[in-house]
Amino acid sequence: MTEQKDLPVIVGYEGNLDGQRWMLKQELILGREEGCDIPINNRQVSRQHARIFPSNAGVILQDLGSKNGTHCNGKRITEPIVLNDGDVIHIALAQKFVYLSSDTTLPLEFEGGVAVIPDRRGRLLLEKRSRRVWIGDEEILPPLSASQYQLLETLYNNKGRVVPREELMSGIWGEDGALDITNQALDALVRRLRSRLAELDPDHVYIATVRGHGLRLDNPSAE
Repeated sequence: MTEQKDLPVIVGYEGNLDGQRWMLKQELILGREEGCDIPINNRQVSRQHARIFPSNAGVILQDLGSKNGTHCNGKRITEPIVLNDGDVIHIALAQKFVYLSSDTTLPLEFEGGVAVIPDRRGRLLLEKRSRRVWIGDEEILPPLSASQYQLLETLYNNKGRVVPREELMSGIWGEDGALDITNQALDALVRRLRSRLAELDPDHVYIATVRGHGLRLDNPSAE
């Protein structure tokens, strides 16, 4: 029996359905009608606009004769196509979705409106749009708090550079908010974040303290 996490999914990307996910256990009809499996409340969308369904050949995207068209990676489709991991589906240029071959697919980044599954260059990986975090193939759940995530993203963006404490505080709480933050508050936040990361990888310390300078993310290569 296939576990749910191994099922293909589509994820709303931009538009009113941004961030919502649908498992592809069976056919999904997308359209303006309330009875559709994925209703899209936009007048540019036909009542029954498109369908996505699993088949022996793979997961198929089919336009249902819509007025304003169904696009995949920017190209209007005129016949059913097999979807590939990371394909971006655009319904009448009103709502985008991303197709993932399974719910365990690595997080996505977007370049020029096209979904890109990034090369894993480190064991720890961030999906910045949804603020999800993975270590290896496991996602940190429940999600990090806003301040924990902001601290981790600030270090992650600096690719191993030692980030001064003042810069970290500004990155987490903003320049004005950082004025009221003490070093003790930052230290407490670092301890909590280290604890959350250690839940999935207790054998590695991802946040290294460089005394007198600041903090650095030690993100080992994926094996």
